[in-house]
Amino acid sequence: MRGYLAPEWIAYVAIKAKADEGPAVITDTISAGQSLTANQTIVSKDGNFELGFFAPDHPIIYQSSSELKLLENGNLVILNGSKNPIWSTNSASRVSNSSELVLGDDGNLVLRDGFNSSVNQESAEARVLEELRRSLSGLFSLELKPDSEYVLMWNGSQEYWTSGVWDGQGFSLVPEMRTRFLFNFSFQSNENESYFTYYTYNKNLLSRFVIDLSGQIKQFSWLEQTKMWNLFWSKPLKQCDVYAHCGAFSRCNTADSPCQCLQGFKELSLEDWNLGDPSGGCVRKNSLQCGNGDRFVPMPGMKSPINSVPFAADSAANCKSTCLNNCSCNAYAYSGTGCSLWFDDLLNIQQLDNGGDELYIRVAASEISSSWKKSTHLPAIVGAIAGALVLLGLVLVLIWTWRKWRPAESSKTVEGSLTAFTYRDLQVATKNFSERLGAGAFGSVFKGTLSDSTLIAVKKLQGITQGEKQFRAEVSTIGTIQHVNLVRLRGFCSEGDKRLLVYDYMENRSLNSHLFHEDDSKAVLDWKTRYNIALGTARGLAYLHEECRDCSRFWFGKAHRSRIQQGFNNHEGNERLSRARMDFRRAITAKADVYSYGMMLFEIISGRRNLEQSENGKIDFFPTQAANQVAKGGNVRVILDSQLEGTANTEELTRAFRAACWCIQDDEIHRPAMAQVVQILEGFLEAMPPPMPRSLQLFVEVNRT
Repeated sequence: MRGYLAPEWIAYVAIKAKADEGPAVITDTISAGQSLTANQTIVSKDGNFELGFFAPDHPIIYQSSSELKLLENGNLVILNGSKNPIWSTNSASRVSNSSELVLGDDGNLVLRDGFNSSVNQESAEARVLEELRRSLSGLFSLELKPDSEYVLMWNGSQEYWTSGVWDGQGFSLVPEMRTRFLFNFSFQSNENESYFTYYTYNKNLLSRFVIDLSGQIKQFSWLEQTKMWNLFWSKPLKQCDVYAHCGAFSRCNTADSPCQCLQGFKELSLEDWNLGDPSGGCVRKNSLQCGNGDRFVPMPGMKSPINSVPFAADSAANCKSTCLNNCSCNAYAYSGTGCSLWFDDLLNIQQLDNGGDELYIRVAASEISSSWKKSTHLPAIVGAIAGALVLLGLVLVLIWTWRKWRPAESSKTVEGSLTAFTYRDLQVATKNFSERLGAGAFGSVFKGTLSDSTLIAVKKLQGITQGEKQFRAEVSTIGTIQHVNLVRLRGFCSEGDKRLLVYDYMENRSLNSHLFHEDDSKAVLDWKTRYNIALGTARGLAYLHEECRDCSRFWFGKAHRSRIQQGFNNHEGNERLSRARMDFRRAITAKADVYSYGMMLFEIISGRRNLEQSENGKIDFFPTQAANQVAKGGNVRVILDSQLEGTANTEELTRAFRAACWCIQDDEIHRPAMAQVVQILEGFLEAMPPPMPRSLQLFVEVNRT
């Protein structure tokens, strides 16, 4: 059976908070055979929500004569003035006249029948949440598979995102679900049905969960103070990760304008593109002549389409001629894996930041001027040959040098100031990884001892997928970083799929082991020590962002990443690699580090985790309390760690508090640079009272109600 996964997720297009707009049918239910017309609505039991045809922002076509009808077979449809369906659930009840549509006080619009289920366990056929479009069938759909994983599908055929499995707290590839201060997510699966649902802890909070023209699933919450919808999370995170978002013969580029027609092509419907819907793609400006009348445009650094046809060609020239001699061939690529040809429309082409294939797109000869042919092809060929010869010479010299000077008796090599350990070395040093110090998002850390009795901390990285060359290049960059507030990277290990980093061991371990502990016998970090830790961490990050010439942006994270040396001198961990480049909210930038630093600063001030669950099950989000203090102009001492008994320098506390609030502003341009944070903490730059971030306004409103 094909129908809604959860009809309430798209019903928001016709639901709003109760308002007086025309006569309303005082009921919360539509039974089989009944309908709503343009001047009718249904209202939830307690009057929280109203369903009908509304047009404050995006009018529905044919609004005055539109009709929402629940057919006797259980299919829910929207009809236009000619009584033709423009949208449908494509569902049907097994029992005639048994279906009903109910609008709940939680905002859910539920289509029920006596056998309602999200997955038909007998046929194992998935139910679907389709994108609401002007046509009856949308390009994008969210489906629940029989193995209890959700997937996003393009055109019902191409899977491009999966939720991962449910682990009791959330779906494994949707980490936002673990932030449970606003929503309670749950998943039910038994022999009769499988479905996912959520509710808000505060019934006055409006939320909507949608799949739209972007091909992404999104969850929003309404901010009453700003009268705006606040995006809580979306998947896939990158628009270019949505399959064929830009349509045929168009490329997606996250760093630039998301969609661009390929050279020699134009928008199929410029009107749709201007309305934000590029899914129709592009068409050729000039028809192909076939044979020698056509040319190829090179496109380097591309993620190639998936519908390629392999061809046994022994050279790039042979691959090109094969495509040129077939009038249906639209593109080709040649690499070490052989020749690939494309005969269908080119879909899901992406411009990559690094790597990728060189794709050759077939265009009419008129698209390429004679000057381009004369000035580009020959220099490109000559340059490529010359570059290859130089590179080959360098490789031969390096191989000869390495073989000549390699110490035969040692299993270790040295890259710059870093030692390349063998996996066996680190197994011995850590006693087969027996003493675990902690774990983070990218692996666990173990204590070890080298043969010269030097203590080390070994991090086993998980989920690092880049190749040997790229891994060593990034590690080499990290190894050049030298700063008093940064942990020293001693070396690394790269064997097969094993990736490990070796650091100096910090005697006092991480900051969170001193801030968050239940052992009353442990000494409490005094304010002076905390302030010095905050200042030292800020200096380390400022160095990474502005003074370290070759440093890439370093993901900061939480308090556990701040290491404490003996004597409580702060050292910031710098173990960021490729996977850490992508935080689940956005691409990592310097200002993302600033945000994470601000969240850590709140924990230093309060001595508690920002997110905690109280004994009565209520979720407490500490920055909410801090935001309330900003709004009320209250005394910042009320948020100070109670263990300090008020013994903190008021001026320093105010600086730290204001710096933290500025660091977590929603818009990156409003966050200070880390160098400015250092100046604020040192007292050389005055920080004015910051505005309350929109995201925290939502939390404040929830707590108030």
